[in-house]
Amino acid sequence: MLDNTFQFLYKTITHPTFWVTAVAWLTADLLKVVLIKWEHGVLDWRRFFGTGGMPSSHACFIAALTTCIGLSEGFFSSVFGLAVGLMILTSVDAAGLRRSAGLQAELLNQIVADIYKDKQVKPPKVKEHLGHTLTQVMAGITLGVFMAFLLYPKH
Repeated sequence: MLDNTFQFLYKTITHPTFWVTAVAWLTADLLKVVLIKWEHGVLDWRRFFGTGGMPSSHACFIAALTTCIGLSEGFFSSVFGLAVGLMILTSVDAAGLRRSAGLQAELLNQIVADIYKDKQVKPPKVKEHLGHTLTQVMAGITLGVFMAFLLYPKH
């Protein structure tokens, strides 16, 4: 039983779709840290694990996954069509719902700061970096597709 589990894990993490997608996602997260360092002069490793920012690591991940599926299964396969649908859903969610929630969080934090301005007790802030601009999502998709074409082994 344990041998089958290790064999399954080994096959999973060595499969090109898995590692190419993982490398693309990690690259997008690393790029966020580098861009913040370049723009603001601050090395903030919390952004590596956080949501929001340029480029969208979620969009990069799903675009790399979708492209790898296209490269392995064919760009006219049903599973590629499913992956494209998930990519659209993920991208719309990142630039729509999560972006709106982040903007509302900013406003809420400002209102709470105004209410508690002269008070000793300060409530914790609500997380603001949740979603992405359309540019950040498109940059993530572009990076993901590029990474998949660059790294996925040729047949």
